[in-house]
Amino acid sequence: MKKALIIIFVVLLIDQISKVYIKTHFFLGEHINIMGLEWFQIRFVQNNGMAWGTEFGGRTGKLLLTLFRLIAVTGIGYWLYKSVKEKGHTILIIAIALIFAGALGNIIDSLFYGLLFDDPYHNKVATLFAKDNYDTFFYGKVVDMFYFPFIENGTFPSWIPVIGGKTFTFFNAIFNVADSAITVGVTLLIFFNKKAFPKDVSPSEEENIEGAIL
Repeated sequence: MKKALIIIFVVLLIDQISKVYIKTHFFLGEHINIMGLEWFQIRFVQNNGMAWGTEFGGRTGKLLLTLFRLIAVTGIGYWLYKSVKEKGHTILIIAIALIFAGALGNIIDSLFYGLLFDDPYHNKVATLFAKDNYDTFFYGKVVDMFYFPFIENGTFPSWIPVIGGKTFTFFNAIFNVADSAITVGVTLLIFFNKKAFPKDVSPSEEENIEGAIL
């Protein structure tokens, strides 16, 4: 459990420090190119918490999304506790810890950022512990900043139905440390699923089961 707690602490620390720094040093929409590279940017955006800034149902939808995330992170936390207690594989523990930390990192934004910050604009950075905070508990916006537009203003071939001739950007998602932790955790589970989820039957039992099937 110690290893999992360290992972969770480190991810949350880096995630929240990076978000607070971005909010208090970048105005909304501001970006810089890292090492002068157009495809490696730090760009400040904020959203209600869904992928690609998707929204649904206004404030009610935002509330339901935050409540759903709280339930989900509780379930993930129990999964982690159970896996540690049952001495699950190290890869499984690390993966779940990363997913839990990532989910919790974005929940912190949703729960508290509306109370802690004022509203940033395109020419003004946000203030931490502002008196005129921009919203209430449960309605904070998630901060994203990593942007890797490897291809900008690309054009789909004209022979492709519907989208032929239209421009596109690859990769156009803007994400944060918490999102990255979730992605890495899920990737570990996918690529190392046999180690993360070993079969409970012994080799002899497995042979008997296969023989019965055949």
